[in-house]
Formats: sequence, C-alpha cells, structure tokens
Amino acid sequence: MMNISFEFFPAKTDEGAEKLRATREKLSERKPEFFSVTFGAGGTTQDGTLSTVLEIKAAGEEAAPHLSCVGSSREKVAALLKQYKEHGINRIVALRGDLPSGMLETGSFRYASELVEFIRQETGDHFFIEVAAYPETHPQAKSPAADVDAFVHKVNCGANSAITQYFFNLDAFLYFRDQVQNRISIPLIPGIMPVTNFSQLARFSDACGAEIPRWMRNRLQHFGDDRESIRAFGLEVVSNLCEQLIREGAPGLHFYTMNNAQPTLAILDQIGY
Repeated sequence: MMNISFEFFPAKTDEGAEKLRATREKLSERKPEFFSVTFGAGGTTQDGTLSTVLEIKAAGEEAAPHLSCVGSSREKVAALLKQYKEHGINRIVALRGDLPSGMLETGSFRYASELVEFIRQETGDHFFIEVAAYPETHPQAKSPAADVDAFVHKVNCGANSAITQYFFNLDAFLYFRDQVQNRISIPLIPGIMPVTNFSQLARFSDACGAEIPRWMRNRLQHFGDDRESIRAFGLEVVSNLCEQLIREGAPGLHFYTMNNAQPTLAILDQIGY
C-alpha cells in the first residue's frame, strides 16, 4: 500500500499540546510512515520541535524533526544531530528555511544542499534525510531550470527522499517529475494541503509560491464566509488531486495537517485509504 505521512508544528500552549496529542492519536490509526515536526522562522521553536518529536517517538511512532539552515551554526546543528541520535531519532527533514523579517544572514549554511552534506559528514548514514522540492519553482530561484539543477544537486549531496511543496496544479508536478526522473533515484512525494480556510490558504500560497488556480480561487472567493461550502469544495478538489496522483504512480502522500486531523482524515476516507 502507498505510504502516507503527516506534518505538525510544535504547540505553543498546554491547550495546543493537548489538541496536537489528540490529533496525532487519530492520525496514527491510519498507520503513517512517519510524522514530521516543523520549526518557527529562524529555528525559533526548535526546543518545541524536540519535545514534540520525543513525545511522538515515545508513543511508538516514527518522527522526523525539521532542521533548518536559517540562524544555525555548524556547532548548533552538530549538537542537535547528536541529541537526536541519542534519543533514537533516525529521520530528518533538512531545509533551508525562511529568513525571519529583519534577518539578513542564514547562518553557517546558505543552502539546504550544504546542510545535507554536513549531516552526512557528521553522522554518515544514520539519518534518513528528506528534502524539499518545488514543482512550481522556488519563489527565490533565479529561473525554473536553475531551481531544478539546485534540487538535483541537493539530492546528490545525500538525500533519501523528497517532499514537494503543496500544489493544486497536477501538470506542474508531472512536468517537474519528468524533468528530474532521469537525474535522481529517490522517491518524489507530493505534498498535500487540505483546504478549509481560503484567506489562510491564500496567505500561505502567496508566501511560498504555490499557485491557487484561477477557477479554484474564484469559487473559494465566491463562498465568502460559508465555511461548510469551502470545506466541501476543498475536500472534492484535493481528493480528486490525490486520486490522480495515485493513478500517476506517486510513491506516497505527505499531508500538511495544520495540527488538525479531520480535514486530512476526510480526504483519506474519500480516496479509500
């Protein structure tokens, strides 16, 4: 059966932590390959990432902390890697990360490829390393071709698997896959974003360069504050996308859950997973 995985962000309050625990327990029933846990801009929630990962691990699930270049020195990353190894964590999502407002320097690593290379130098093959891919081109890339080359280079530095930024244009993913399939030998996992809140989705998409197709944006805008209609339409669109990806042979699906189980569970139910 196709693999699935789920992404969380660290909770900031006790109430949020309790909600996240309940979310994880519900999603665990679908037997995911792993849960990944993000960090804040500039690595600001790295402590929360560690505690969340350790709780997931203690519950018997596979957990993968996100590790960012931004604001990280070689010493800090080496210490985190040592800590993760000591706690039995053997999977990492290695990213460049977003520069917080006002921050001009990334730290010791400019690109995720340098971070992947450093992880391999420090820990050999201990960690299964996931990296990011951008089917619609990274918003800061010099050109689409340069972005593809940078992705291939990052993979060749030692990545085991790649997870894409979420997208709604199937053709963008398929074209990107065709461009890289003869240049890489690792799985390319589509990232899936459930649609429940249009204003939030539009904000995220503008920031990360994920296009909301015009036909889809028009319908979502037309629904206004009708949340039920937005959820129903989002479920239909994203479920159809998942089914098409499965037919196209996608090796897995990675869900950006926003710490909420129900929208992802509804999609999985819809596609019969």
